[in-house]
Amino acid sequence: MTPYDAAKILGLSGEITPELAKQAHRKACKKYHPDINPAGEEMMKLVNEAYSILQDFTGNVREQQTEYGEQLNDALNAILNLSGLFIEICGAWIWVSGNTIAHKNILKASGFKWAHKKKAWYFRPEQYRSKGRGQSSMDDIREKYGSNRPKGMGHDRLQAS
Repeated sequence: MTPYDAAKILGLSGEITPELAKQAHRKACKKYHPDINPAGEEMMKLVNEAYSILQDFTGNVREQQTEYGEQLNDALNAILNLSGLFIEICGAWIWVSGNTIAHKNILKASGFKWAHKKKAWYFRPEQYRSKGRGQSSMDDIREKYGSNRPKGMGHDRLQAS
């Protein structure tokens, strides 16, 4: 995860200091705690990873959409319990494959977009502009950003990688 992605998840932009990162981490922990949020376990993993990147970071992150963490949480909650899906979190993006045809309308309504070359759905910030033009394979993305498959509500289909 890059500092830019970490800042998106914690809702930070502009000048970032360790103190701001700590405050944003605490706020996000309260907001996405697993006791009050069905996708909380995965959101907490993302929030903790984001904080580990920003806890010693001092610098500027370009202005960005600051409610990305909330959108990511909503998207995860919308699909977490759908059957036949393989959900994977790479960096700050959610990738969904498997039997997606049955859930196409829900995925679209939740803000997911179809990546034809990768044969998977993805969720990313609305304002994000990709520079790669879809040239990276899923293996390249996993290697660059890491990969995490969330565990959800007892489904064997979602196992940690």
